[in-house]
Amino acid sequence: MEETKENSRRNFLKISLTLGVVLAGLGTASVLRSVVSPSEALPAEVIPTKTETQIATVTVTSTIGTLPGSESSTESPTSESSITTSSTSSGPFPTIKVANVSNLTGGKTVTFNYPLEETPNLLVKLGEKAENGVGPDGDIVAFSQICQHLGCIYGFVVAGASPGCDNTYKASGPVGYCCCHGSAYDLANGAKVLGGPAPRPVPQVMLSYDDSTGDIYATGMSPPTIFGYHTGSDNVLYDLQGGTPVS
Repeated sequence: MEETKENSRRNFLKISLTLGVVLAGLGTASVLRSVVSPSEALPAEVIPTKTETQIATVTVTSTIGTLPGSESSTESPTSESSITTSSTSSGPFPTIKVANVSNLTGGKTVTFNYPLEETPNLLVKLGEKAENGVGPDGDIVAFSQICQHLGCIYGFVVAGASPGCDNTYKASGPVGYCCCHGSAYDLANGAKVLGGPAPRPVPQVMLSYDDSTGDIYATGMSPPTIFGYHTGSDNVLYDLQGGTPVS
């Protein structure tokens, strides 16, 4: 009986000792957790701080603002645009003085070669506002004088008049009339074909006007291409092939 009581007492002491060790370990762990910060206890990438997030945002914004691509996207159109304008104004078509407005009274015409020495043109003050016309009244125009039918040279006829070769024809407006086969061009409306076998308008000479001097300059040609210089393309720059450019 005494032996049984002694064994029970020993077992109780063992259990108490074990519980004491366990409780002591738990208390130490609690103390350690209170000393060690969460950011040290866990990887930094798992718990980013507010400061780190703000720095990343600022860095990204700064990078986007200085990307080479973003600079090109704003400059390219300007750069491309600058190249096109330069090519149009000073490209293969030269700028030459053609006449002065004082020379264009009374329906008088001026003929000149442009853009080649072999390609004649007719310049006239129509007396009515015209498509692409220049001058104080917007009525000065110039066109290739080579008919688009077979390459004859046509002449100018004022409204209501007849060409010397055909007194049965009465011009309804200022026209270019070809005596070879009767092709007629409306010079007030981009040389639209009014009649005859011509398949297309004659090319218009692009003009500029200096209102301080009254000088008129040829600066280029509009499509279609001049008769005899057509290469199968509507690119009027090909007009400069097969001849001598004016200087």
